Amino acid sequence: MRLLLAEDDALLADALSAQLRQVGFDVEHVENGAVAEYLLLRQSFDLAILDLGLPMLDGLSVLKRVHAAKPSFPVLVLTALDDLESRVTVLNAGAEDYLTKPFDFPELEARLRVLLRRSQAASQAAPAASTLGRLLLEPQARRASVAGEPLELSPREWTLLEQLSTHRDQVLTKEQITQAWSGDGGEAGSAGGAGAAGNSIEVYIHRLRRKLEGSGLSIRTVRGLGYLLESGEAPRG
Repeated sequence: MRLLLAEDDALLADALSAQLRQVGFDVEHVENGAVAEYLLLRQSFDLAILDLGLPMLDGLSVLKRVHAAKPSFPVLVLTALDDLESRVTVLNAGAEDYLTKPFDFPELEARLRVLLRRSQAASQAAPAASTLGRLLLEPQARRASVAGEPLELSPREWTLLEQLSTHRDQVLTKEQITQAWSGDGGEAGSAGGAGAAGNSIEVYIHRLRRKLEGSGLSIRTVRGLGYLLESGEAPRG
C-alpha cells in the first residue's frame, strides 16, 4: 500500500507519516505541489493524501492534473475549508474524498481503507496487462515497460501508446489521436490550430519511436492517413 503524502506542515507530516507506517502504509512524503505532481504522474502509488495549501503548485491544481492523467487514481484531500462551495469544488476536481482539519487519525485511516477497497474493486474489473513484442502495457496503472525496463512516459505519450496498441495493425488517424488527447488533460505547450496539432503529433510520434527501440515494435507513418503500430523493427516512414 504505497501512499504519497503531500503536506507542507512539517510537524503534521511527520506525525501522519509515522502513524500511517504503523498501520501498514509505505509513505512517501513531499512538501510542495510541484514534486507531488511529478511523482504522481511518473511513479506508481496506490493512493494519495493531498493538502490544498501547498507551495509552488497548489493542491487543487495538482488534483486536476493528476485526475486528467489518471482518472481512477484515488486522492483524499486535506483542507481547512469546510464550506459547501469548497467541498463541491474539491470533489468536482477529482477527489475521491476529503477531510477537514483538524481531524482524528482513526477517521483518516478508515477513509483511506474505503478508498483502497474501491480502487481494488475497480482494478479487478479493469483490462488486464497485455504484452506486444517485448512491450508490457498495464492500463490500470498507466504504466509500460520494455524487456522489464520501465518507460518514462508523459500523459500524452501514454495515451498515444495506448491508442496505437488498441488499434494495432490498423491505421490510427491524427483525428483519433487529437480526440483521445482532448479527454486526457493535455500538456503545456500543446495549444494551437490544426497545423500546430499536426506538428505536435509528429513530435510525440518521434519521441515514442525512440522509446520503443528494442521492443520488437515499430510505428510506421501511413502518408495521408496516420500511423500504424506493427511488429518488427521496420524502417520508419
